[in-house]
Amino acid sequence: MARQQFLHRDEDDDARIDWGIIFSVLVLAVIGMISLYVALTHDTSTASVTRTMITQAMWYILGIGAVIFIMQFDAEQLWKIAPLAYGLGIFLLILVLFFYSRRMAILNGAKSWFAIGSLSFQPSEVMKPAFILMMGRVISQHNSEYPEHTTRSDWLLLGKLFAWTIPVAVLLKLQNDFGTMLVFFAILGGMILVSGITWKIIAPVAGAVTVLGSLAIFLVVYDRTLLEKIGFQAYQFKRIDSWLDPSGSTSGSSYQLWQSMKAIGSGQLLGKGFNVSNVYVPVRQSDMIFSVIGENFGFIGCCLLIFIYLLLIFQMIQVTFDTKNEFYAYISTGVIMMILFHVFENIGMNIGLLPLTGIPLPFVSQGGSALIGNMIGVGFVMSMRYHNKSYMFSNGTDFR
Repeated sequence: MARQQFLHRDEDDDARIDWGIIFSVLVLAVIGMISLYVALTHDTSTASVTRTMITQAMWYILGIGAVIFIMQFDAEQLWKIAPLAYGLGIFLLILVLFFYSRRMAILNGAKSWFAIGSLSFQPSEVMKPAFILMMGRVISQHNSEYPEHTTRSDWLLLGKLFAWTIPVAVLLKLQNDFGTMLVFFAILGGMILVSGITWKIIAPVAGAVTVLGSLAIFLVVYDRTLLEKIGFQAYQFKRIDSWLDPSGSTSGSSYQLWQSMKAIGSGQLLGKGFNVSNVYVPVRQSDMIFSVIGENFGFIGCCLLIFIYLLLIFQMIQVTFDTKNEFYAYISTGVIMMILFHVFENIGMNIGLLPLTGIPLPFVSQGGSALIGNMIGVGFVMSMRYHNKSYMFSNGTDFR
């Protein structure tokens, strides 16, 4: 009987692979390579277009390898490695404070990059999936210990989640990487919403966050003294100024945003056509890659890109509903929030709806560490589908 079950599992391997998610990611990768080629072709500072394209292609291959590797882990194995992954991530975030790339710090204003020759690596990007794993474990373990939600148990869970988040936030603050810190808070917020915590707690906390955010914007506009005392940098104020008034300094702090908006607007409905770039946008191969898509393929091309992201998110949500494992469900929620926030923030900052924060566009922007981090997240979700029919975690057995 055991042999028959094993053979049945092998025959169903293809059925247990979510080809829809793979297709969406591959389409985004193709769009990324096309857009990167256009950006590099019109960038006079790029030494070798071919070399950069090959490097990015190698990152995609490594990312695919990461997906295949991660999806071999079932829920029990992911549960066991969660503390190890979190600990390794914290170690790397500490290490980068001492061995960060001085060149990247000058360019980006953040001490968040390792660099070996021309290759660079941002440990906070791989910390994101490790953080998701750890938060999923904390929530699952707490809900197992406190099956009945009470105000006291919910406050206790909230305290646990913030206790695991604070070290990450402090280290990112020391790196001056506020944009990445926002991603972690978005992941945390999404996982809190599905954790079962009562709205009697969530509503006041959300209200307090809204008030603090409004107060911060008020202080930015009218009195920055307090924000300067708690660590806000001059470059961060410049980004907010360019967001509030993008036409105020089009040759200075608002130059990048203004050029991005011009490029996207010049594409109009159908775009100027492939590899036509008349508007220079700084760093368009990475953070501002959406401006390339807007200029070349217009409003229709941008809508198609957003539709593919929505399709990917929908497929991930569908996998989440299909799984019978609580731990998996929390992991997928974190992955969905990570990708969703990246897309929302990147496109928002390219069109002037949000301040510039240095957040890449998932699976499209140039860069290896961000791509690997997102691919690991995809691997988590693929693991849910791959092991859903092979491991009966829904029968009440505690695999922990």
